Amino acid sequence: MESQRSITINGNRLSFSPGETILDVAKRNSIDIPTLCHLKRALPSGVCRVCVVEVTGARNLLPACATPAADFMEVQTESAKVVEARRLIIKLMLSSGNHNCAITGSDTTDWTRFQLSVHKDDNNDDLCPVWGDCRLQDLAYRYQVSADGLERLPCPYPMETVNPFIVRDFSRCVQCGRCVQACNEIQVNNAIDFGYQSSRTKIITPGDRPLKDSDCVFCGECVQVCPVGALVEKNARYNVRQWDVKKVKTTCSYCGVGCQLYLHVRDGHVVKVTGAEGSLPNDGNLCVKGRFGFDFINSSERLTRPLIRKDGELKEAGWDEALNLVAQRLGTIKDQHGPDSIGVLTSARITNEENYLAQKFARAVVKTNNVDHCARL
Repeated sequence: MESQRSITINGNRLSFSPGETILDVAKRNSIDIPTLCHLKRALPSGVCRVCVVEVTGARNLLPACATPAADFMEVQTESAKVVEARRLIIKLMLSSGNHNCAITGSDTTDWTRFQLSVHKDDNNDDLCPVWGDCRLQDLAYRYQVSADGLERLPCPYPMETVNPFIVRDFSRCVQCGRCVQACNEIQVNNAIDFGYQSSRTKIITPGDRPLKDSDCVFCGECVQVCPVGALVEKNARYNVRQWDVKKVKTTCSYCGVGCQLYLHVRDGHVVKVTGAEGSLPNDGNLCVKGRFGFDFINSSERLTRPLIRKDGELKEAGWDEALNLVAQRLGTIKDQHGPDSIGVLTSARITNEENYLAQKFARAVVKTNNVDHCARL
């Protein structure tokens, strides 16, 4: 019988299975190793190096997300050497681009000059659009890092705002590659990838065209996995802060898959939608309708009371009056022209249960199979 494999992390002897990485073992045993580029359900890349750990006998620090666990391996996740490396990595990320959160710096002259420059680029005088909801900011606070003392590196690429759903702010991109993996490995849309080289590296579409002119289907998976403010929903940017909203878990009603999602609600209005990670069947993934097709909920054009035509004009009526009129008219049409002269049109915007009742009414009451639905966004 094969002996049980074990690895030692921070003095704790832990078992592991073949194929598990150091990060896998640590997570399973509630040992926190910070990550930035790691993405569940995608191949580990080890790009950001934030998850580096110290392994006894290894010449260099190793990325926990990409290093397989080995028998008798001894690992330290928060040694002085590890913390120093993480602080440097975070500091370099903060110094590249428009990361204008409160942790970025404190020197009055440089801070003011930098903020004014970012405000000009953003066309907004507020702090970062994902302030308080940024993984890089969380790590900077955790390790007490700022960008003081380093020259800020300007971004050579302008912000892309030409599509209706997503703002691509290259000045805040830390090139962790999570959006690329989400697009290519999870959603399998293959719309974006790394382009150019060295200091001009950029996440691009084929031909470096705007998203609206690419193969992007606007599922928004790249936005959900972005750990910083490089990819943000256009309507939510600077308009939605995480402390202003209440998250309500519900089921998407657009189709029969039953995707689980969170409605971000403020003052009784849905202002943003995100996928519910860890919940089946979608595990956080959404389509363009589920993520962005919610404006109709708060539309001022929605009917809240029935309308019936009187003297050639549509006028508000009570529910009893409207339903009685519909029943009377449908009965007359059925008697005069037969049930197949009637059709029932349902909607992709109502629940599956409501659509079921509609087809049941058509087939069992009206006695027609003329049932269809409108799937427009």
